[in-house]
This record gives sequence, C-alpha cells and structure tokens, in this order.
Amino acid sequence: MKKIGILGGVGWASTIDYYRAIAEGAGRHYAERGYGSPLPVPPMTIESVTQAKTRALRGTADDEASWSAFDAVFRDALLTLEQAGCDFGIIASNTPHARLHAIRQGVTMPILSIFDATAVATKTTGAKSALVLGTSVTMQARHYAERLAAEGITANDRLPEDQIAEMQALIDTEFYGGASANARHDLLAFCNRHAAPGTAILLACTELPLAFPQHLDDPVFEADGHLFVNPSAAHVAAALKEALSE
Repeated sequence: MKKIGILGGVGWASTIDYYRAIAEGAGRHYAERGYGSPLPVPPMTIESVTQAKTRALRGTADDEASWSAFDAVFRDALLTLEQAGCDFGIIASNTPHARLHAIRQGVTMPILSIFDATAVATKTTGAKSALVLGTSVTMQARHYAERLAAEGITANDRLPEDQIAEMQALIDTEFYGGASANARHDLLAFCNRHAAPGTAILLACTELPLAFPQHLDDPVFEADGHLFVNPSAAHVAAALKEALSE
C-alpha cells in the first residue's frame, strides 16, 4: 500500500472524517477480498495546520501576490508530509485547492485534486447543471466551474456577494467543529432558493457533508428532494484507489 499524506486542520472535524473514511474504506476493500481481522489500513501521516491562521492569511481575488503567505503555510505542510515518506498527498479542504497551482510548487509528491475527483463523480449523476456551495473563496472562484465544464456540466453563475457571505457565515456558525442541530435545516433553505430541479448540488466545503451523516461515504446521494455531490467522499475514493493500487 502507498502511504497517504493528509494535510488537515481546515477544519479539524472534516480531517477526522477523512481519516475515518479512508480507514473504513480500506477495511471494506480487504474484507470483500477475504482478509481477516485486523484488516489492513494504508499508512498515513496527518499534518494539521491552524485554521485561524490560514483564514487570516487569505488573499484577495485577482491579486496573486496577496496569497503568498497563505500558499507558504500549505506548501510547508505538504513538504513536511513529503519528508515523512508519503507517496502522495491530499488536502482535506476545498478552499486551498483554489491555490493548488501555487501551493504545489517545489513539492515533488503527487497531490490528488478534489476538483478532479468531484467532477468525475458529478458526471455519473447525469446532471447537466451544478450549484457549487462552499466558502467565499470557493464560491467566488471558477475552478469548479472550469473542471465541470470539461465534463459537459454547467456550473451556476457567481452568486451575489450577499449570498456568498451568507453561505460563509453558515459554515462559520453552524458547521464549525461539526454540524449543529440547525445546520441541515439552514443549508437546505439555501439550496431551496438556489437549486433548480435536476441540479447537482456540490457540498464543496468539507464540513457541509457532515449535515448528512448517513451519506458521509457516498460521493453522490439524494436527500430532502435534492441531488447532492459529496466532494469529500469522492476525494477519499480517489485516495483509496491510489493507495491500494498494486
């Protein structure tokens, strides 16, 4: 098995779920092949960065230089994982993937993109349109839209800034440290306003899928009258495929 490097901490609750999902997914893989207990689990190293610090270091759109300090934190974390002997890395967060082109500079180990894994999962739904939900960085950027377009899927136009701010506030208040009692209700209210029938809704912040605990390992699922794509589960599936490949 290949060793996985997990860059986590943004936030810590979803980092825990990445580790759980990888371990349980590997267990299912080997149980289906007749292995006995204890079931094999890929070796992993987690490098956890401080979310309060990385949030404060966010740059501004269209100002590449303003992101240099943010990029450096994640680059240093990936280099630490590389030095720990990891064969490849995953960043357990959507937001830094918008900066992956800069973050991975000087890093030689492969980094699995959550954009790629999610686009492939979304294509399996047959949906032709998608609504991308996440942090303000994710919703303001067009990285998901560009990758989805390569699969023949049209992402939503950029939402008004007050709606993007509303989603960021929802993540900060109802999803910090896990999903609150109100998280699912408030998230669905947002979806009901913005998602037309047949639209695939991308839960493109690694905390958002925590509102649907019964679907944490499902890259695609239906709930409450909506079609959802879980980028975290799609990312984990890609990591398992890479780690368990011969």
